[in-house]
Amino acid sequence: MGLNVTEKRPDGYHNLETIFYPIPLEDALEVNILPTDCDIPYRLRQYGSSIEVEPEKNLVVKAYMMLKEDFDLPPIDIHLIKHIPSGAGLGGGSSDAAFMLVLLNHLFDLHLDYVQLESYASRLGADCAFFIRSVPTFATGIGNIFTSIALDLKGYQIVIVKPDSFVSTPEAYRGVKPKHPKISLIEIIQKPVSEWRHYMVNDFEESIFPQHPEIKAVKDLLYEYGALYAAMSGSGSSVFGLFAPKASIPGSSLFKGMFYFNSNL
Repeated sequence: MGLNVTEKRPDGYHNLETIFYPIPLEDALEVNILPTDCDIPYRLRQYGSSIEVEPEKNLVVKAYMMLKEDFDLPPIDIHLIKHIPSGAGLGGGSSDAAFMLVLLNHLFDLHLDYVQLESYASRLGADCAFFIRSVPTFATGIGNIFTSIALDLKGYQIVIVKPDSFVSTPEAYRGVKPKHPKISLIEIIQKPVSEWRHYMVNDFEESIFPQHPEIKAVKDLLYEYGALYAAMSGSGSSVFGLFAPKASIPGSSLFKGMFYFNSNL
């Protein structure tokens, strides 16, 4: 929540600051051991939401192959049930990769601690390491430098809506204008959630909303129905709204044809 793109780096990447917060939106991952005489290193079976990528480029497969370079792992049968939509700015692929590392560590008694698991995860993606511990985190750098924070949204309700839109990461960064925020996210989260909308921004919205008005329409509708704070998640295209613990929340019928999720935090 909140995303400030602070500067463009000499290597072409961008420095940013944002807050990662765990939510109860999950995929399902299962691993079974294939016979040792199997002539393939892995088999990937995927269900639910589709991912248009070759198996060898799937992050759960990359996680397995990376550990296989350092450990004597047997062939495995991977079952991945996707519920988190792709291209939504929700970290679905990154969380799958992190949990694959955790699962393999447990299944094969690799005795990797959190620090080691985070080191492996960081090689798969800037935000992957967050999902190893999944605690509220202030992220800087390219989204890969983490500081745990005392942020507790327990009891609040969250609604996530993803319109049928796709925003590529290059498109998102192409339109952004890097700048240092007047108020740090660390300061903003000390304020009541009801005041966040006046201070906390996602810098990608300024350029993405004119190109994708349907995403802005979702944010506006969440506010219309009582969200205390609403914003695009990451570079989109999903939008989340935080609602008071006992507030009435908008139902899925308002967002026909869109991915819809709601839960208590």
